[in-house]
Amino acid sequence: MKGFPGGLGALLLVSGVAGLIRELADGWFGFLGLARFLTENAWFLRGRELFANIVVAVLGLVLAIAGSRRAEA
Repeated sequence: MKGFPGGLGALLLVSGVAGLIRELADGWFGFLGLARFLTENAWFLRGRELFANIVVAVLGLVLAIAGSRRAEA
């Protein structure tokens, strides 16, 4: 995971997974503030926090894979 896309992907993946755990554990898991900041401050994501964290995690996974494949080439 070298380069900017890989690092950003890893950050988004960890943030999305932490947000998923936070939503499934009813909010007591406040490991990363980025997941909470994203879902609580965006008006269009209110009520869709679980879906938003899944999208963030999948986007992070895609970026991490793309970054690692780009580093190999």
